[in-house]
Amino acid sequence: MIPLIMTNAKIEKKHNIIWRLFSSVRLTIVLLILLAVASIIGTLIPQASQRESAEFAMGLSPVWFRIFSFLDLFDMYHSLWFRFLIGCLSANLIICSLNRFPGTWSLFRAPVRPDREKPFKDLLPGQHFFAKGDISHVSDKVGQFLKSHYRKTLAKADKDRYFFYAEKGGYSRFGVYVVHTSVLLILIGALAGSFFGFEAFVNIIEGDQIDTVSLRKRDEELKLGFAVRCDSFTVDFYDNGMPKEYRSELTFIADEKEAEKKTLMVNHPVQFRGITFYQASYGTIPGKKVHLKIIKNDAKNHAITLETETGAEVKLPGNEGTFSVTGVKANFMDTGPAVQIAVRPIEGDEVNFWVFKGYEAIQKKLPGPMLMSPKFNPSAFKPYTFILEGMETGYYTGLQVNRDPGVPIVWTGFFLIIAGFIITFFTSHKRIWVRLLPDKKGISVSIAGAASRNQVGLERELIHLTKGLNAHVEG
Repeated sequence: MIPLIMTNAKIEKKHNIIWRLFSSVRLTIVLLILLAVASIIGTLIPQASQRESAEFAMGLSPVWFRIFSFLDLFDMYHSLWFRFLIGCLSANLIICSLNRFPGTWSLFRAPVRPDREKPFKDLLPGQHFFAKGDISHVSDKVGQFLKSHYRKTLAKADKDRYFFYAEKGGYSRFGVYVVHTSVLLILIGALAGSFFGFEAFVNIIEGDQIDTVSLRKRDEELKLGFAVRCDSFTVDFYDNGMPKEYRSELTFIADEKEAEKKTLMVNHPVQFRGITFYQASYGTIPGKKVHLKIIKNDAKNHAITLETETGAEVKLPGNEGTFSVTGVKANFMDTGPAVQIAVRPIEGDEVNFWVFKGYEAIQKKLPGPMLMSPKFNPSAFKPYTFILEGMETGYYTGLQVNRDPGVPIVWTGFFLIIAGFIITFFTSHKRIWVRLLPDKKGISVSIAGAASRNQVGLERELIHLTKGLNAHVEG
């Protein structure tokens, strides 16, 4: 009954179109070519996680932008069609292995006859010698020598003839399946990262802490399950003003306790609970304190300098009303800091205008009509002129936050593929036959062999084995 079931299963596999398709090596080649082309496209087109992606998208025409968006070319490695290709290749590897493994296993388990005559046809001169003495004694010597050099040995005596069989590297037949398994692990790891991982970013002000990050692909917030605090941020500059090195001192807080402190630098990411943090960017933010100088235009040498905070109400020097700083910018149009002032007089409407520290620079940036607007006139409320002398600034650190649960699986696949390549290309299944026959000149000893690969190496090994066996028997 069991053989009938197995036969029916084989017939179903043979006539199953899907099985035949996915057990085809041609399909493997097609899928590898498609994945290679897709990878080249993904390299040429900046992906969503890269800064250049937005610039590249802006340079496309509306039609091409819709096409690229429809095909998910800006986030290709997370697209459905790319995942489909990886899934097809995984299925192809599994079915190809299942289709061919029974044959390999049958060869591995097949019984071997030590008394075969065919391997001894057309032997080289260096694979034969004559030994002196009793044939049974020579047989014992040959058996001892083979057992000391090979793991598996068999012997058989047929009247006055003796046959030996030895082999090594039998497991090299399965090297290709180790490679298949490793590639499959790499693909599974890629799919695991694609489906269950995430890419996010977050800005943390120096001294603050966060427990959520913003996902890149979706406009959503994701809770980390722990908090991250930026204890300090430092940046060093070259002489030309370019940033040389910047680092963040981070504290990870779990269960309301400080779990770990780590230093984060560019190209030196840190990990906590399976989530990787990269130093991606930084910037300055305005603080709460603002230093202002107020000049009363109708009075000579009448100027006061004061320090105020954003949102705080301050009386005007002549008690005409109050003013407050309602807005701050650390770098207004690359000209330096600026603050928005709101003056609330006792009589009349509220007056709003901007005050710049680099007023001469902003005059060059803004067009004439805008400069004529009261909103950009520091003397918009008569008779006072407001001058910004400085403001408190701080840093924020920009972090890229990633989680990829497939990374350990991918690393396992890489280590396994190295082992598979070593087994496949640097080992071979070698089979050795030794035959002892009585002869007029003594005991005729012949050595033959076969190997799954590297026939030249096998010939050298057989000659070396013949010399060693001769020396052992004579000794």
